[in-house]
Amino acid sequence: MPECRKNREAALSNSGYDGFKVMTKLVFQIADRKKKAVTTASIVLAFASVYFFWGSTYTAIRIGAAEMPALLLAGTRFLIAGAILLAWCRWRGMRLAWPATTMLRLGLIGMLILGGGNVALVFAEKTVPSGLASLVWAGVPLYVALVEMILPGGETLPGRGWLGLALGFAGLGLLVWPSLRTGLAGDRALLIALAVMLAGGLSWTAGSILSRRSRLPVNSFVAAAWQMLAAGAFSTLLGTALRQWPQFHVDAAGLGSLAWLIVCGSLLGYTSYVYLLEHVPVAKVSSNAYVNPVVAVLLGVLMLGERPAASEFVGMAFIVVAVFLLTTAQVKAKDAAQPAAELERVPAE
Repeated sequence: MPECRKNREAALSNSGYDGFKVMTKLVFQIADRKKKAVTTASIVLAFASVYFFWGSTYTAIRIGAAEMPALLLAGTRFLIAGAILLAWCRWRGMRLAWPATTMLRLGLIGMLILGGGNVALVFAEKTVPSGLASLVWAGVPLYVALVEMILPGGETLPGRGWLGLALGFAGLGLLVWPSLRTGLAGDRALLIALAVMLAGGLSWTAGSILSRRSRLPVNSFVAAAWQMLAAGAFSTLLGTALRQWPQFHVDAAGLGSLAWLIVCGSLLGYTSYVYLLEHVPVAKVSSNAYVNPVVAVLLGVLMLGERPAASEFVGMAFIVVAVFLLTTAQVKAKDAAQPAAELERVPAE
């Protein structure tokens, strides 16, 4: 245990905080492009942010989950990140207040994606290694693609996309089977962690589709801020009601984890995710769940000393191929999508 703690603290100290300024500049670059027409460069920049920085958050969550309860870690993260982002939106002159129905919809989306999805992931990573957790989370785009095809006006997939889904589910099965076998042999904590994580993936799926279909006339950065604040407030209040604060320990590793999650996971990753949901088919946006595991597994091996099983590497290979097929497939909506410009008809005052 002491050696594990030393590795975690060393990993964070080696990463440093100097890169935070550079990372924050990326947020501003995406925001500046937001006022202009959507370009290939802005889409690529947003995808790069979601792919890499969210991949790194699995490692940070694993570190933080060892020090803090899931509700309070997630709640503190989203309260701070949401407040920073909302203040920045106000400084940029964006409209913050909207009708009650719009604010309630934003809050619901935040609760589903962050309150349900992220809290479940943090809870699971107390037991499940970060690499495995990220690989199991790869089921999210599979859920999204299937649900979208069922819903009225949803998006259809050609044969290439179906092949990607098949490979993705096969890879997911390879990943989960060893843990299920261990859990069925008597490790109930592992079974509970996997069940909670899969349920969180469904919650994230519901929130993503609701966000895509709501077509709210709110700037995506303002929307992200309110969603984080709603999820953060709920998680923190629930953690307080459950009297979890005595278990909240902030040492060097925990503080570094929290800072990384706020800057990289929320201010960079989540805002880019919301931005992409408005301009790219949701099945393609959720492809981050295939790419993030590659980053997470590598970081878990290099920084935390995790040793994935052979089946996990095979499953990861399946998933990498699946994301290529899914994201390169031509996803067509049954009904014509609303132009991106209309989605931003009131971006600022």
